[in-house]
Amino acid sequence: MKKVAIIMGSDSDLPVVEKAAAKLDEFAVPYEVHVFSAHRTPDEARAFARGAREAGFGVLIAAAGMAAHLAGALAANTTLPVVGIPLRAKALDGVDALLSTVQMPSGIPVAAVGIDGAVNAALLSVEILALSDQGLADALDRARAAGREKVLEKNAAVEARFNH
Repeated sequence: MKKVAIIMGSDSDLPVVEKAAAKLDEFAVPYEVHVFSAHRTPDEARAFARGAREAGFGVLIAAAGMAAHLAGALAANTTLPVVGIPLRAKALDGVDALLSTVQMPSGIPVAAVGIDGAVNAALLSVEILALSDQGLADALDRARAAGREKVLEKNAAVEARFNH
């Protein structure tokens, strides 16, 4: 199975990134976590992205806030799918990071999830890997079915309380 790389611009991003790691653990998807900054360690970020395919990665997740150039910097150096997690910051509440992540130039795509959307970044990565792994596809189907059942149970409780 291909691995997922979870790359954050700063270790202060770890509380959000840990949610992606936990979700990948639920699906038994192997991953590595790194801290590379598009601005402070551009050479290391570039080298990682350039060698990611050969190192066995299938998807890169990039978590960054404010200018949020990490996802784009990685995407510019690999043809692997890159999923950007824009992170919430004090000044603009993450909107700056969201716009930086989604506004990529033509030819260098980055998939983006919502602000602090680490769980969805992990799930999108699992979906990408499931294109060539039926076991992962089946696990996603089971997870969706379990989510459906939870909502139906909550619906039944609400209906029992209010619908007489």
